[in-house]
Amino acid sequence: MAMYINQEMCISCYACEQECPTKAIKFSNGKFEIDPRLCVECEGFYEEQQCVAICPIDGCILKLEELQ
Repeated sequence: MAMYINQEMCISCYACEQECPTKAIKFSNGKFEIDPRLCVECEGFYEEQQCVAICPIDGCILKLEELQ
């Protein structure tokens, strides 16, 4: 599955973009988005999702499956 950025909570601090090992996080149209085709939840790279670990806003980045 992939991660998702809650746009209402995101403060556009750019921290997550730099941490993503697959470069799935991009700034586009004035907001950050995670490409679900590229996001592997850091599996094979790290034990935890780096975007979640670095994000200063708790609950801003969630697993896409948690939204459904």
